[in-house]
Amino acid sequence: MTTWRAILFDLDGTLLDTIEDLTDAMNAALGRLGFPGHTPEICKQLVGDGVEQFAVRALPAGASENQSLVSRCVEIMREEYRKCWARKTRPYNGIAELLEALSRRRIPMGILSNKADDFTRMMVKYFFPEWNFAVVLGARSGVPRKPDPTSALEAAAALGFPPAEILFLGDSGTDMKTAVAAGMYPVGALWGFRRSDELLACGAKKLVRRPEEIWSLFSPA
Repeated sequence: MTTWRAILFDLDGTLLDTIEDLTDAMNAALGRLGFPGHTPEICKQLVGDGVEQFAVRALPAGASENQSLVSRCVEIMREEYRKCWARKTRPYNGIAELLEALSRRRIPMGILSNKADDFTRMMVKYFFPEWNFAVVLGARSGVPRKPDPTSALEAAAALGFPPAEILFLGDSGTDMKTAVAAGMYPVGALWGFRRSDELLACGAKKLVRRPEEIWSLFSPA
């Protein structure tokens, strides 16, 4: 059986259950603009491609075509999210144990998110201070976002292994497309925001229901 030398994680929906804080921040923004909000279950289908796309998808039809309104929604959402990003967000069950097991085996770990780079780094530092990540990358100006493979290839260089030797764990079709485009091994996390049919349709080679299932894909210590 093939084993992998390094792992690259998505953040939201993979390591962290962020959906309630994201929903609260977006609903606060929509409310300030005079629009109705959404449930967390609906927002699970709206997130994953950056805050701009989240705003476009969350705004009502018609309003989402007004670029100035979208920009204002993004601005307010970011303002609100800075107030609440750690209120309800928590690592998923089993994630701490997975990170510890990988660390003991000296498996290089990295994180690649479409969340803004400053939020990504802040949240990783806050929620995962015990573990060392060789690279942490969020959305940056001038760098294409997932599913473009640019950042994934940058992460591979930092992890120190060819993409073909890196497992990419994510919960969305965007993550699976990223892994495929970068030449990594795409694994779909079924505890996250999206369903198995989306993950498989976008290239997932394996689906896992619990974080501990990842351990078997790496050589024993």
